[in-house]
Amino acid sequence: MSTGEDEIELKFLCEPADIVAVLAAAPPGETQDKLLVSTYYDTPQGDLRAMRISLRIREGGGKRVQTLKRGDGFAREEYEQALEGEGLDLEVPVLKEVLAPAKRRKLGPIFTVRVRRQQRTFEVDGAWIELAADEGEVQAGARTRRISEVELELKSGECGPLFDLARQLSKIAPLYLSFDGKASQGQGLIDGTDRSPRRHDKAPLARGLTAAGAFQAIARNCLVQIAANGAVLREADSVDAVHQLRVAVRRLRSAISTFAKVADDEMAETIKAELKWLAGACDEARDLDVFVQAARDLDLPGLDLAPLAPLVEAARARAHAKACAAAASGRFRELVLETTAWVETGAWLTAGGKASAKRREAPADRFAAKALDRRQRALVKLGGDLKASDDAGRHEARIAAKKLRYAAEAFAPLFDADAKGFIKLLKQLQERLGALNDVAAAEALIARLRLKGPALATARQVFAARQAGKGPAIKAAAKAMDRLAAAPAFWPI
Repeated sequence: MSTGEDEIELKFLCEPADIVAVLAAAPPGETQDKLLVSTYYDTPQGDLRAMRISLRIREGGGKRVQTLKRGDGFAREEYEQALEGEGLDLEVPVLKEVLAPAKRRKLGPIFTVRVRRQQRTFEVDGAWIELAADEGEVQAGARTRRISEVELELKSGECGPLFDLARQLSKIAPLYLSFDGKASQGQGLIDGTDRSPRRHDKAPLARGLTAAGAFQAIARNCLVQIAANGAVLREADSVDAVHQLRVAVRRLRSAISTFAKVADDEMAETIKAELKWLAGACDEARDLDVFVQAARDLDLPGLDLAPLAPLVEAARARAHAKACAAAASGRFRELVLETTAWVETGAWLTAGGKASAKRREAPADRFAAKALDRRQRALVKLGGDLKASDDAGRHEARIAAKKLRYAAEAFAPLFDADAKGFIKLLKQLQERLGALNDVAAAEALIARLRLKGPALATARQVFAARQAGKGPAIKAAAKAMDRLAAAPAFWPI
């Protein structure tokens, strides 16, 4: 099997009709037309999937090639070799590295991908790029899913021309950047998660990373979640997908803030503004979802939600339509592509003098310890007296708790100490402050709905019931803050 090389690739979801337009607009070259059948393998326990590894045998043009890919996102390790006999080669070094002999013997086919591939290779500004347009399907047992996508793979040269070409082709057809390879799509079919909202998955941080490398790993992780939930919302509305999209956007905004002195260039402000737009497009839907669920959960004698329900549901439908429209928009496509380009090739990676380079090249664990310490001090200052604070002050403390939690969850693998207890206390504090913020937001939400008559009376009844629990909730938040302030840090001070 070939030695591992980074596969640098941009993958776009599109409609079959768009493929014709993309091929017509792409640089000229000989286009090969192939029928490819790929069989993917894993153990019954999904050991490879758990390690972010895919293993396949692809057949086409009279050849059989075994390929192992490790990682996800923009760049992945790739190992491949031609096969002469039947079945997998279980003795290749990289496979032996990741699976014990007993596990390797359990590897078996789990799903199949069949596509018609139109492939062309050409040069763009000194970079050699392979364009592959695939139409076909993934099949896992009795379930199938259609595939229609365009891949741009950098074969040699710099990444800049790859993104430039992607920008040009995105003007020709609505291409949605996706970080889910065919392996992910097949695995989603197996467990029924192929159309499910994408929850946060910890960024693969490891010791030895630089500060710049840590930011890229965290940002890539957020972009995977943003792109995946956007794809869900383009197929169908989903309360959880709206929520998870907002979570991913907040995590990325928080990461950009945490690494402000590392990822520092003019583009950073543009990226932050666009992320704020995307979060804002989902805010109303999320506020209404929370309000509706809270009203349903109230155990209040005599409460009749009938006068209020249709008006709130109508507003909720409009808000969700806005969120879905944002995920389907050209602005969303551009945001995901340009943010990826910035993370991978932005000026921040080379800008500035020796001081900037020193910040980028600092060990990630040293950077993380300082960032966590700074975030913790900010939270303790803002949350020092939650009982005496007002709604705005508690909201600021909630944001600080959220930023500390995002940083703690991301940076935890860089340290020896167990971070679970600290993060658990952070979650408890964030939940209590979040509940208080939901009560404060409900009042403004009711005002925006412009309710009248029985509907307004019912909304006020719901709000009054939630407001009644505010005092105990503040006390609970203050206790949670005290516990967190007294907890030992899991990072070196």
